[in-house]
Amino acid sequence: MKKINKIIIMSLALLSLFACTNLDEEPVGLLAPQSFFKTQADAEAAVMGGYSWIESEFLYGRRLLIVLQLAGDMCDIGDIGTPAQRVQVNNFTADSNNGAVTDMWPAFYQVIGAANSAISGIPGVEMNEDYKNQLIAEAKMIRALCYYHMVQLWGDIPYMGEFVSDPASIKDISKTPASEIYKHIIADCEEGIKYLPNTYTKGIRSRPTKGAAKTMLASVYLTTKDYTKAAQYAEDVINNASVYGYDLLADYQDLWKAVNGDHKEQIWAVDFKGSFQGATYPQQVDFMAPITGVRDANMQGWSVVVASPGVYASFDDRDYRKKVSFVTETPVKGVMTPYTKWRWPRIHIAKWSLYPGASAADGTLSDHNYNIFRYAEVLLIAAEAINEASGGPNSKAYEYINKVRARARNYDGAQTEFPANLIAGMSQADFRATVREERRVELAFEWKRWYDIKRWDIGTEVFTGPNSYEPRPSFQKSRYLLPLPQDELDRNPNLLPQNAGY
Repeated sequence: MKKINKIIIMSLALLSLFACTNLDEEPVGLLAPQSFFKTQADAEAAVMGGYSWIESEFLYGRRLLIVLQLAGDMCDIGDIGTPAQRVQVNNFTADSNNGAVTDMWPAFYQVIGAANSAISGIPGVEMNEDYKNQLIAEAKMIRALCYYHMVQLWGDIPYMGEFVSDPASIKDISKTPASEIYKHIIADCEEGIKYLPNTYTKGIRSRPTKGAAKTMLASVYLTTKDYTKAAQYAEDVINNASVYGYDLLADYQDLWKAVNGDHKEQIWAVDFKGSFQGATYPQQVDFMAPITGVRDANMQGWSVVVASPGVYASFDDRDYRKKVSFVTETPVKGVMTPYTKWRWPRIHIAKWSLYPGASAADGTLSDHNYNIFRYAEVLLIAAEAINEASGGPNSKAYEYINKVRARARNYDGAQTEFPANLIAGMSQADFRATVREERRVELAFEWKRWYDIKRWDIGTEVFTGPNSYEPRPSFQKSRYLLPLPQDELDRNPNLLPQNAGY
């Protein structure tokens, strides 16, 4: 861990611009990559250093995921006494000083800084060239993941593509257009396709593979509306699923049991290790189980993020995914109690709260592997992209969505007839509506909904329309982006203008 911390210290040049962090050792100077990278172990530690911040309370352990949940229309605040920054995100009233915004921004750049130091330093290490290229590509995928989130959250942002040895060189940095950010993400993913392995030993899913790089490319192209390429990369993953070890799990419930660890439906996941906490807070700190769990119940939840009022009723009662995705009753002081009698009488989210693993301490620090991407999403990306690129669905588009629906018919081991396969002959518009609904149900509460709302441009409909699950009459499309952090604008006026509407 000390070696990993040294790599993180190398990224501290960024922090004169992008805030600061707490480390368990004080940096006495800037450690340049050429000064650190001597051995293969150094190269490996550098790449692992990037993961330590992705697997942290500031990103996949809580804050990023809370923002993505609350910004969408399917999640709401349960405990109204939760910090105001969350309420503001949920109500679209966040400003540039909102802590959710100002905390995530530097955390992303810490990961990017660690990745850039690895990319810069590893080429000078004497080691097997194939493995060297693999580690560099892995660092590039870590960097791409950060920008994948940042560009969708903030739009135009500074692009840091190289290790920074002189902090003064970036003190006046300007924003990079979102379109350029996507080009950099694409380039990093292409490197991943070229150099990453098909699989890792022991079926590890927390490190990116060729399949993960292709999946991220499919998602990026779907987001940027290049549907032909989105379909191309998604179908490449599907056609090579056996090579990469991908398939749907037979039982939808098994996706949310932390004890299952790495499994075949995961394409890339963020792996938390139960009661283990990293040497330096906030690494390996995960709070999503209690954040979504029931207050005062045996599960020791906090009732912070719950299902929006109309969401439970929007799921068909015959759909097994409804049973799996929601908590409507749970033991309180050992007695099974319906949600109407909980302190916060709201239907809760089950996916993360029910099975966090035996080693989870008080519901926190779970064993969950949080999906960045899973195979069901690839099938739905392919179905959607084909429909948009071809002016309607073809036989493959039906096949892909029907695979997802077929798995849902396995109702806790009993085969049912719902949801039925789609029948050929649908119009493009009808298929579009159906695949969007399938994403909403299949990927519910998995941090996908907000990005879907943005790319489909349906914010006005879902927040102000008559069928809104979470009515927000004051919603404006300018809120598709978060505000740039005010402390960053104060330090560097070149980051102006502020995002519209703030």
